[in-house]
Amino acid sequence: MTQVAEHVAIIMDGNGRWAQRRGRPRLVGHHAGAKRVREIVQACPEVRVKYLTVFAFSTENWKRTQVEVSGLMRLFKRYIRRETQALIDEGVRVRFIGDRIKLDDTLVQLMDELELVTSGNSTIHLTIALNYGGRDEVTRAAQRMAREVEAGKLAAQSVTAEVLASFLDTHFLPDPDLVIRTSGEARISNFLLWQSAYAEYEFVETLWPDFTALQFTQLISRFGTRDRRYGALTA
Repeated sequence: MTQVAEHVAIIMDGNGRWAQRRGRPRLVGHHAGAKRVREIVQACPEVRVKYLTVFAFSTENWKRTQVEVSGLMRLFKRYIRRETQALIDEGVRVRFIGDRIKLDDTLVQLMDELELVTSGNSTIHLTIALNYGGRDEVTRAAQRMAREVEAGKLAAQSVTAEVLASFLDTHFLPDPDLVIRTSGEARISNFLLWQSAYAEYEFVETLWPDFTALQFTQLISRFGTRDRRYGALTA
């Protein structure tokens, strides 16, 4: 039976190196990478990918230079303003995960507005992880759950894996079937730690700005041949 990757998550790595290899500032690579997102979103319906989650900015990325961080924040604002109408027209529902507390008010407002104006769409569900970290997400979920227990709204003995998952940023998403990381790095970098317990992984050498829709569809096709047993034996 052919497996369908209903939910694909991508660690979009290699933008900076792509630019540096061309003698350009790292931000040039981030701009090139942002353009690549649209191509991958447009490729999803053909290969029956319903949910696409992309890692745009991690809780650790604040450690980068102020020039790069500021440039990325401007890029996120520009991306939202430029792509909103296309996302609406193509039936893409956009939601953001991550902690918004460190993001500036203008960016948060743009994020809120994009979520609202695309809320009626259902062709593709695009989730953008912005100021996101898996450990941070689980920590915040545990804090919210603890407050519910303290308030008497939740009994400690009733906390299950399903209950904890309902407090995660991704409570509205199915778990990812396939996680792709570009740029040749073979690590998960604190991305969807809870959700990816049984995800399949693909680590590809291509830098994100060079990652094409064809490569994407080939990885989806290869996923279809995998035997996913979830700890059990094949009958």
